[in-house]
Amino acid sequence: MLEPVKTADVVIVGAGVAGLAAAHHLTRAGVTTVVLEAAPYAGGRMSTEKVDGFRLDRIGQLLFTSCPELARTPGLDALVLRPFSPGVLVHSDGRHHRAGQPATSRSTKGARAGARSGARSALIAARALANAPRAPRTARPATPLGGALDQARLSAALGRLAATPAERLLTRPELPAAQALATRGLPSRTVDGFLRPLLSALLSDPGLTTSSRCADLALHAFARGRLCLPEGGADALPELLAAALPPGTVRTGVRVTEVSTTSVRTADHGELACRSVLLATGARAAAELLPGLRVPSFHPVTVVHHATSEPPLAEPELLLDADRRGPVAYTAVVSQVDPSRAPAGRTLVSSTVLGPPPPGLDALVRAHLADLYGTSTSGWETLAVHHDPEAVPAMPAPHDLHRPVRLLAGLYVCGDHRDTSTVQGALHSGRRAAHVLAGDLGVDLSDAADPVSTAA
Repeated sequence: MLEPVKTADVVIVGAGVAGLAAAHHLTRAGVTTVVLEAAPYAGGRMSTEKVDGFRLDRIGQLLFTSCPELARTPGLDALVLRPFSPGVLVHSDGRHHRAGQPATSRSTKGARAGARSGARSALIAARALANAPRAPRTARPATPLGGALDQARLSAALGRLAATPAERLLTRPELPAAQALATRGLPSRTVDGFLRPLLSALLSDPGLTTSSRCADLALHAFARGRLCLPEGGADALPELLAAALPPGTVRTGVRVTEVSTTSVRTADHGELACRSVLLATGARAAAELLPGLRVPSFHPVTVVHHATSEPPLAEPELLLDADRRGPVAYTAVVSQVDPSRAPAGRTLVSSTVLGPPPPGLDALVRAHLADLYGTSTSGWETLAVHHDPEAVPAMPAPHDLHRPVRLLAGLYVCGDHRDTSTVQGALHSGRRAAHVLAGDLGVDLSDAADPVSTAA
């Protein structure tokens, strides 16, 4: 319970990952901080439902092992990331094809070596194809990526992208991602068979209206690392952040109804005086507290969770649908990636539908999954269907990747709607806000914020 006379240096409204990250940077510098959360738990959209021993993420957010903010954010030392197999599986014409295995080294030197190796592979493939008998014109490519030369070009392109600093990517001309793909020097079958389904999954944007700069950052992170999930569920990340803060810092079940530069008023817990207020809620909740803040459009996401007795895949794969013959954009046997998400002897399959869900969703998803996995799904048990119409803030071109976090002296805002619409963007936005706020209070934070977010 809050007391009307209680004071703090900073009150943070919202205990999502952006607000929790900001709280860590501020408290580490000696700034007394209180985080108020209306929900009964911290984490915001990074929440996980527990059903009969299964751990079911409400939004299937994908992380990268190459996300720098996971290492820069205090409190995440104990976070365990469970990686998918390198690259992804692409389903096309009834078959699975491995695609897009990224560079194995995170270093710039290693990434540049991967780019040189990819270029050499492309040259070798080109020479081999020049001397090989030509296939009939009616012959179809062996994979949705095209032939050996096309795949070598893709490998070289990913190697070059891994070696390119993020700052340079942000100087490229900005277009909608769908249009920019045509300018990347890759054949249309590689774009349609791999890049479109991959970017749709990474950006939660099936139309690829997202800024090409944000798309390039997503591909940069993919090329430099591995797709992964937090062990134990999406809520493991905010729970670690909340638990690592001083006792009493995070207070759940407290709904803020009014904010100013020197106090916040709550529905049932009185008023809390402070020196500064940081809004770390979602975009719509922030605009309700501060009318006039822009509310972006959103990408809706639906996650369907099924339980089975046998895993339909033997490896921890992310499976994309290149043919787009059903509602599922991507799916995974999540318990193969993270065994802690299913009880012993059971298998968890989580599938993501992008855009508004169609009528008869479960039947359509089952039919599509039967095609994608090549097995009957009639005996699968539907554990939960989680739909969020405002799951991911849209980032159409032109998009300001780092919208201002200072509204007034004493009043600040952060979140994925101020950065990139990713966990990386939320963490980075929280760090940016903490540095600006601390500077206004005359407090120097030693780990100065980077000018750009280096991964999507």
